[in-house]
Amino acid sequence: MSVPEKKTSPRAVWWLLATVLVVELMDLLDSTIVNVAGPSLERSLGTSPVGLQWVIGGYALTLGAGLVLGGRLGDRYGRRPMFLCGLVAFTVASLLCAVAPSVGLLITFRLFQGVAGAMMLPQGLGILRDNLAPRELTKALAVFGPVLGLGGVLGPVLGGALVDWDLFGLGWRLVFLINVPVGLAALALAWRLVPRDSGIRTLRVDVVGAVLVAVASALLVLPLNEGQASGWPLWTWLSLSAAAIGYAGFALWQRRAVRRNRAPLVTPSLFGKSAFTVGLIAVALFFGGLIGTQLVLTFFLQLGQGFTAGQAGLGNLPVALGTAVGGTISGGLLAAKLGRRVLQAGAILQFAGVAWLWFALADTTGFTIWQIVPGGTVAGIGAGIVIAAVFNTVLGAVDDDEVGSASGVLSAVQAIGGSVGVAVFSTVFFAGALVGRVTEGFREALVVQAIVIALFLLISPLFPRRARPDEPVPADPHHPAPQQPSIAS
Repeated sequence: MSVPEKKTSPRAVWWLLATVLVVELMDLLDSTIVNVAGPSLERSLGTSPVGLQWVIGGYALTLGAGLVLGGRLGDRYGRRPMFLCGLVAFTVASLLCAVAPSVGLLITFRLFQGVAGAMMLPQGLGILRDNLAPRELTKALAVFGPVLGLGGVLGPVLGGALVDWDLFGLGWRLVFLINVPVGLAALALAWRLVPRDSGIRTLRVDVVGAVLVAVASALLVLPLNEGQASGWPLWTWLSLSAAAIGYAGFALWQRRAVRRNRAPLVTPSLFGKSAFTVGLIAVALFFGGLIGTQLVLTFFLQLGQGFTAGQAGLGNLPVALGTAVGGTISGGLLAAKLGRRVLQAGAILQFAGVAWLWFALADTTGFTIWQIVPGGTVAGIGAGIVIAAVFNTVLGAVDDDEVGSASGVLSAVQAIGGSVGVAVFSTVFFAGALVGRVTEGFREALVVQAIVIALFLLISPLFPRRARPDEPVPADPHHPAPQQPSIAS
């Protein structure tokens, strides 16, 4: 694909970044904001626990199934048209969710919302990658990663506040209605700021590949939604196995497309780049652990300590603020100097925060929110340090003609990683909570998070020493840095 000349003015860079971030945050907030609205939903619509799980997880089902196709459609028809169409559909779906009269229709609208998200989300990173010069992109991604991490934990805070506010008696409907003015504002900004592009009209979309990856993703996310509530029956394990077979079949089909000189849905060369592959694993681990932990923290505060939705949401605030601080430190100061060592330092700090939380909850007699503030803040700082550098590392490995594939795969891994995290951490938590061991269930979930961080540290030596080719290699007395090549804008 021909890449437009990157001459975006410094002021326009930040406005364009803000537009993309608003849209990305709408998705992240929608993935987590519903978590604290469960009791309000049950009272309003009389939904069952399984129905509530579908309201939360149905969005992730269609989102994860369509993200890779959404990225490729951006290559074919242009990122701006797909971004705008997806944003309009997402805003309309949010309004429909807000006025849904029954849980059945709410689930249907959530599935539609996921499809809309799958069309718009992969375009965001591609728009930035296409229109910013390398140094501008590095600065933009230094902000992009931490804001996404912050958005992931701010969802329950905002959701709890909206449910407790109960404006005009709307209750849980506000968590969807908030997307309407935000979506309209984002649409006005995107219409003005996102550069026009025509895409590659001669590119053929791999329909068979799209069906394979969508079915495999659905087979993966479906049992994750149903498994915990159903007690993990045999069909859930068969579905997970079928998902693995489906992904393997998709990979073989993509290689076949390349051999026949056809355009694959996902460019296979992406997975020959260690920085991209390792970065995807890191993103899956990070978002799985982050979203899973903040969900069970909300459960712990509501079920174990009797907090309201708003109070439980505020329990995530220390992690959110810590993430913002860590991301600022990493993106602005550490990443360029320390290279991959900043990832390792952030993970170690996150591990220390999780351990602090675990010890702080050894005795919850007379529990107050202040028991979890220090550990949550430290864990958040570590998480922010990591996520600021990981996104830069993943996209730093991508060539211009791989942007659509890379953005779709990255968004899909992020969404599916979060779904896996919700399933795993909820299962661990409720194994204790359902027999009256709420605090123990949460502490056991923290042990799982510690294992996730340890896995991240285990793969960290596989990261490149520097995130992007245009950044200087961190100083090493035994290995002098090579001369930096010139980069044409």
